[in-house]
Amino acid sequence: MKQLIIIAGILILKLSTYAQKKLIKDIDLDGKMDTVYLDEHDDRITCRLSTQNFKKIKSKRLETAGDNTFIEPKKSGFEIKVNWMRSGYACQFRYEKKEKRMRLIGVSEYAFGNATNDGSGEASINLLTGDYMGNWYYFDPLANNQKGALVKIPTIKAKMQIKKIYLEDFDEEQYHSISEKLSALIERHKNLAIKRRESIKPSSAND
Repeated sequence: MKQLIIIAGILILKLSTYAQKKLIKDIDLDGKMDTVYLDEHDDRITCRLSTQNFKKIKSKRLETAGDNTFIEPKKSGFEIKVNWMRSGYACQFRYEKKEKRMRLIGVSEYAFGNATNDGSGEASINLLTGDYMGNWYYFDPLANNQKGALVKIPTIKAKMQIKKIYLEDFDEEQYHSISEKLSALIERHKNLAIKRRESIKPSSAND
Protein backbone atom coordinates (compact mmCIF):
# COMPACT_ATOMS: atom_id res chain seq x y z
CA MET A 1 0.00 0.00 0.00
CA LYS A 2 2.79 2.42 0.89
CA GLN A 3 4.46 1.73 -2.46
CA LEU A 4 1.21 2.49 -4.30
CA ILE A 5 0.87 5.78 -2.42
CA ILE A 6 4.45 6.72 -3.28
CA ILE A 7 3.95 5.84 -6.96
CA ALA A 8 0.69 7.79 -7.06
CA GLY A 9 2.42 10.77 -5.50
CA ILE A 10 5.19 10.66 -8.11
CA LEU A 11 2.65 10.46 -10.93
CA ILE A 12 0.69 13.41 -9.56
CA LEU A 13 3.90 15.41 -9.26
CA LYS A 14 4.87 14.58 -12.85
CA LEU A 15 1.41 15.45 -14.14
CA SER A 16 1.50 18.73 -12.24
CA THR A 17 4.90 19.56 -13.72
CA TYR A 18 3.66 18.63 -17.21
CA ALA A 19 0.64 20.87 -16.79
CA GLN A 20 2.97 23.76 -16.01
CA LYS A 21 5.00 23.05 -19.13
CA LYS A 22 1.98 23.08 -21.46
CA LEU A 23 -0.97 25.45 -21.66
CA ILE A 24 -4.21 24.97 -23.61
CA LYS A 25 -6.09 28.25 -23.90
CA ASP A 26 -7.68 30.58 -26.43
CA ILE A 27 -4.64 32.81 -26.86
CA ASP A 28 -5.66 34.61 -30.07
CA LEU A 29 -9.23 35.24 -28.87
CA ASP A 30 -11.10 33.60 -31.74
CA GLY A 31 -13.05 31.16 -29.58
CA LYS A 32 -10.81 28.19 -30.42
CA MET A 33 -8.30 26.51 -28.15
CA ASP A 34 -4.63 27.14 -28.82
CA THR A 35 -1.54 25.50 -27.36
CA VAL A 36 1.59 26.96 -25.80
CA TYR A 37 4.37 24.77 -24.49
CA LEU A 38 8.07 24.57 -23.82
CA ASP A 39 9.47 22.21 -26.42
CA GLU A 40 11.79 19.94 -24.47
CA HIS A 41 13.59 18.84 -27.64
CA ASP A 42 14.99 22.26 -28.48
CA ASP A 43 14.10 24.35 -25.38
CA ARG A 44 11.93 26.85 -27.25
CA ILE A 45 8.58 28.38 -26.36
CA THR A 46 6.20 27.04 -28.99
CA CYS A 47 2.77 28.43 -29.87
CA ARG A 48 0.23 26.74 -32.09
CA LEU A 49 -2.57 29.22 -32.77
CA SER A 50 -5.82 28.54 -34.60
CA THR A 51 -5.60 31.87 -36.45
CA GLN A 52 -2.22 30.71 -37.79
CA ASN A 53 -3.57 27.29 -38.81
CA PHE A 54 -1.77 25.78 -35.80
CA LYS A 55 1.64 26.12 -37.40
CA LYS A 56 4.50 26.23 -34.89
CA ILE A 57 5.60 29.71 -33.86
CA LYS A 58 8.80 29.40 -31.86
CA SER A 59 11.01 31.59 -29.72
CA LYS A 60 14.77 31.41 -29.86
CA ARG A 61 16.39 28.69 -27.77
CA LEU A 62 16.26 29.21 -24.01
CA GLU A 63 19.72 28.15 -22.88
CA THR A 64 18.82 27.79 -19.20
CA ALA A 65 15.41 26.14 -19.67
CA GLY A 66 14.77 23.14 -17.47
CA ASP A 67 12.77 22.02 -14.46
CA ASN A 68 12.80 25.62 -13.24
CA THR A 69 10.91 26.92 -16.29
CA PHE A 70 7.12 27.00 -16.52
CA ILE A 71 4.29 28.23 -18.73
CA GLU A 72 1.35 29.81 -16.90
CA PRO A 73 -1.91 31.43 -18.07
CA LYS A 74 -2.53 35.14 -17.80
CA LYS A 75 -5.71 37.09 -18.44
CA SER A 76 -4.42 38.50 -21.71
CA GLY A 77 -2.18 35.62 -22.77
CA PHE A 78 0.50 33.62 -21.02
CA GLU A 79 3.81 34.03 -19.25
CA ILE A 80 6.97 32.04 -18.98
CA LYS A 81 8.38 31.88 -15.45
CA VAL A 82 11.93 31.01 -14.50
CA ASN A 83 12.70 30.32 -10.84
CA TRP A 84 16.26 29.97 -9.60
CA MET A 85 17.44 29.34 -6.02
CA ARG A 86 17.34 32.99 -4.89
CA SER A 87 15.90 34.89 -7.83
CA GLY A 88 13.65 34.57 -10.83
CA TYR A 89 11.71 36.35 -13.51
CA ALA A 90 8.58 36.15 -15.63
CA CYS A 91 7.90 37.36 -19.17
CA GLN A 92 4.32 37.89 -20.29
CA PHE A 93 3.13 37.58 -23.90
CA ARG A 94 -0.12 38.40 -25.64
CA TYR A 95 -1.44 38.08 -29.17
CA GLU A 96 -1.47 41.26 -31.21
CA LYS A 97 -4.41 41.00 -33.62
CA LYS A 98 -3.26 43.68 -36.06
CA GLU A 99 0.24 42.28 -36.33
CA LYS A 100 -0.85 38.65 -35.90
CA ARG A 101 2.14 38.00 -33.67
CA MET A 102 2.87 37.15 -30.04
CA ARG A 103 4.40 40.16 -28.31
CA LEU A 104 6.27 40.48 -25.03
CA ILE A 105 4.19 42.96 -22.99
CA GLY A 106 5.55 42.68 -19.45
CA VAL A 107 8.54 41.60 -17.39
CA SER A 108 8.72 41.03 -13.65
CA GLU A 109 11.58 39.87 -11.45
CA TYR A 110 12.36 39.09 -7.83
CA ALA A 111 15.43 38.38 -5.74
CA PHE A 112 16.15 37.29 -2.17
CA GLY A 113 19.64 38.79 -2.23
CA ASN A 114 22.56 37.35 -0.28
CA ALA A 115 22.61 35.99 3.28
CA THR A 116 21.74 39.44 4.67
CA ASN A 117 19.07 39.92 1.95
CA ASP A 118 21.13 42.74 0.46
CA GLY A 119 19.72 43.33 -3.03
CA SER A 120 16.38 41.67 -2.30
CA GLY A 121 13.10 42.89 -3.72
CA GLU A 122 10.76 42.70 -6.67
CA ALA A 123 9.77 44.78 -9.66
CA SER A 124 7.77 44.82 -12.86
CA ILE A 125 7.64 46.79 -16.07
CA ASN A 126 4.70 47.17 -18.44
CA LEU A 127 6.22 47.21 -21.90
CA LEU A 128 3.03 48.64 -23.42
CA THR A 129 3.12 51.80 -21.30
CA GLY A 130 6.77 51.83 -20.18
CA ASP A 131 5.71 52.01 -16.53
CA TYR A 132 8.24 50.53 -14.10
CA MET A 133 7.70 49.95 -10.39
CA GLY A 134 10.22 48.40 -8.04
CA ASN A 135 10.53 47.74 -4.32
CA TRP A 136 14.10 46.92 -3.33
CA TYR A 137 16.25 46.68 -0.20
CA TYR A 138 19.90 47.00 0.70
CA PHE A 139 21.80 46.02 3.82
CA ASP A 140 23.32 48.90 5.79
CA PRO A 141 25.97 47.61 8.24
CA LEU A 142 25.96 50.93 10.11
CA ALA A 143 22.22 50.99 10.77
CA ASN A 144 20.61 49.83 14.02
CA ASN A 145 23.46 51.15 16.19
CA GLN A 146 26.01 49.55 13.84
CA LYS A 147 24.41 46.14 14.25
CA GLY A 148 23.25 46.30 10.66
CA ALA A 149 19.75 46.36 9.21
CA LEU A 150 17.89 45.90 5.96
CA VAL A 151 16.85 49.25 4.52
CA LYS A 152 14.09 49.77 1.98
CA ILE A 153 14.79 52.00 -0.99
CA PRO A 154 11.80 54.29 -1.58
CA THR A 155 9.50 52.70 -4.16
CA ILE A 156 10.95 53.32 -7.60
CA LYS A 157 8.54 54.53 -10.27
CA ALA A 158 9.88 55.39 -13.68
CA LYS A 159 9.14 55.47 -17.40
CA MET A 160 11.28 53.33 -19.67
CA GLN A 161 10.96 52.87 -23.39
CA ILE A 162 11.74 49.35 -24.62
CA LYS A 163 11.49 48.41 -28.28
CA LYS A 164 8.86 45.88 -29.32
CA ILE A 165 9.92 42.28 -28.78
CA TYR A 166 8.09 39.39 -30.43
CA LEU A 167 8.12 35.72 -29.55
CA GLU A 168 10.27 34.78 -32.55
CA ASP A 169 13.02 37.09 -31.30
CA PHE A 170 12.79 36.17 -27.63
CA ASP A 171 15.44 34.38 -25.57
CA GLU A 172 17.16 34.97 -22.23
CA GLU A 173 19.24 37.76 -23.75
CA GLN A 174 16.08 39.81 -24.29
CA TYR A 175 15.27 39.53 -20.58
CA HIS A 176 18.86 40.21 -19.50
CA SER A 177 19.11 43.33 -21.64
CA ILE A 178 15.98 44.71 -19.99
CA SER A 179 17.16 43.61 -16.54
CA GLU A 180 20.49 45.42 -17.01
CA LYS A 181 18.67 48.68 -17.71
CA LEU A 182 16.54 48.15 -14.61
CA SER A 183 19.61 47.32 -12.50
CA ALA A 184 21.21 50.64 -13.44
CA LEU A 185 18.00 52.42 -12.36
CA ILE A 186 17.96 50.54 -9.05
CA GLU A 187 21.61 51.38 -8.38
CA ARG A 188 20.96 55.09 -8.91
CA HIS A 189 18.05 55.07 -6.47
CA LYS A 190 20.04 53.02 -3.97
CA ASN A 191 22.87 55.58 -4.04
CA LEU A 192 20.36 58.40 -3.54
CA ALA A 193 18.83 56.54 -0.58
CA ILE A 194 22.28 56.03 0.98
CA LYS A 195 23.12 59.74 0.59
CA ARG A 196 19.84 60.71 2.23
CA ARG A 197 20.53 58.45 5.19
CA GLU A 198 24.10 59.72 5.52
CA SER A 199 22.84 63.28 5.60
CA ILE A 200 20.77 62.54 8.70
CA LYS A 201 22.44 63.14 12.03
CA PRO A 202 23.75 59.95 13.67
CA SER A 203 21.51 60.46 16.69
CA SER A 204 18.39 60.24 14.55
CA ALA A 205 19.70 57.81 11.92
CA ASN A 206 19.83 54.82 14.26
CA ASP A 207 17.06 52.33 13.49
